[in-house]
Amino acid sequence: MPEVIHSPSVTPADNQTSVLEMRSISKAFPGVRALDGVDFEVKRGEVHALVGENGAGKSTLMKILAGAQSADSGEILLDGEAATIDSPQKAMDLGISIIYQEFNLVPYLSAAENIFLGREPRAAIPGFVDFRTMHAQAQSLIDDLGVKLDIRETVNRLSVAQQQMVEIAKATSRQARIIAMDEPSATLTDYELAHLFALIERLKSQGVAIVYISHRLEEIFQIADRVTVFRDGHVVGTRPVGELDRETVIQMMVGREIKQQIPKEAATPGEVVLELKNVSRAGVLNNISFAVRAGEIVGLAGLVGAGRTEVARVIFGADSYDSGEILLDGQPLRVKNPRDAIGAGVGLVTEDRKALGLILGMAVRENITLANLAEVSRLSFINQRKEKQVARQYVDDLAIKTPSVEQQVQNLSGGNQQKVVLAKWLFTQSRVLIFDEPTRGIDVGSKVEIYQLMNRLAANGTAIIMISSELPEVLGMSDRIVVMHEGSVAGELSRSEATQEKIMHLATGGQ
Repeated sequence: MPEVIHSPSVTPADNQTSVLEMRSISKAFPGVRALDGVDFEVKRGEVHALVGENGAGKSTLMKILAGAQSADSGEILLDGEAATIDSPQKAMDLGISIIYQEFNLVPYLSAAENIFLGREPRAAIPGFVDFRTMHAQAQSLIDDLGVKLDIRETVNRLSVAQQQMVEIAKATSRQARIIAMDEPSATLTDYELAHLFALIERLKSQGVAIVYISHRLEEIFQIADRVTVFRDGHVVGTRPVGELDRETVIQMMVGREIKQQIPKEAATPGEVVLELKNVSRAGVLNNISFAVRAGEIVGLAGLVGAGRTEVARVIFGADSYDSGEILLDGQPLRVKNPRDAIGAGVGLVTEDRKALGLILGMAVRENITLANLAEVSRLSFINQRKEKQVARQYVDDLAIKTPSVEQQVQNLSGGNQQKVVLAKWLFTQSRVLIFDEPTRGIDVGSKVEIYQLMNRLAANGTAIIMISSELPEVLGMSDRIVVMHEGSVAGELSRSEATQEKIMHLATGGQ
């Protein structure tokens, strides 16, 4: 992780006044009590970390602060004065800016237009936008984050990590007094994270209050002043970060001790199942070659924009490639689209579960069987009784927290949505599974469950490609690691020789 030195100009948190107080906040949804009498306070110029398992209520509390949802009871105070926040616009007017875990971007507008949406610099001619000024200001904000990004590009053509940077730039451009960041680092590598942390330090020194939500606990101990732990809609406790250690926070979050956080099991790889030979796609991929064996987990590492997700999309038939060859069991894998890939036994757990992995308005049951409807159909008609049986089996096996299999998947927490995505691919019984950021925005307990699932799949002979921006995850779960840099394979490391330093050396262009 990047080292961050706290600014000496920041006043200790306990000497500061409260800029935000949320008192006795309660919120219920059908079948779920998301928040139950929650008290939460943030001081000026502090980073207050908010941690807890998926579904603990963290994001719901922030949505109430943002005016996106209303509380059933309780009150909000800003600088000691009662505030009514009944809309996102009211929250912004009061100086509150939120970076949501699930992005809030307009896909067909440019990065610059998204950053300044509704606040575009006006040209001298009434009714016209001063695009030169807007582009210059947007570029300055993006440069501060240390990411390469064309601010004129539409956001639907950006990677998830680049979209995350646009969200961060949008929030900081408002010059808010309170900024809530919900999983801002979930897709960022250490390089991008260092720039984000530097930005947070600058905001702190200016007196901005930061609410920081993350499942990456190592980040909490680097940048937070205080930590509040949520469990099942309640506050378990609030303590200065110096009084806590990782094991204590985890036990407060999950109510139990987790001894092994990356429980990798020894693998005995079999024959080569999938092989890429000099696969190229103009401007994106350049002569990509590597192989994956049965029962093996191959980690795909690299910085944002290195081409990792693009490799996954090519294998899955979502994108075409110009030259080279992809082999499955030694035979050419000819897929024109994802349907062909699924039929051939290839599955892809996408990094953006909401946009690409799920149909949010459909039930848990329907999402689980979506990629393998033939298994629950007869004469082109779905057997709903069988479909429910299948869905209930996976809900039980993966411990998916849902009132029923008929619950719309959009009402589940992020971690449980991810489990639904996994259930969908387990039901296809794919021989090759690509996990693209499989634990993005997932709590510690759910991460362990996903790692154990990957171990189980590998033990049964599934060939797994795992793309992750978390180097401890890559190192902990991979049997081999392929490192990418600017669309090419920079090198390959065995499990025994791989270190964070070696991976980063290759990922940044070293030989």
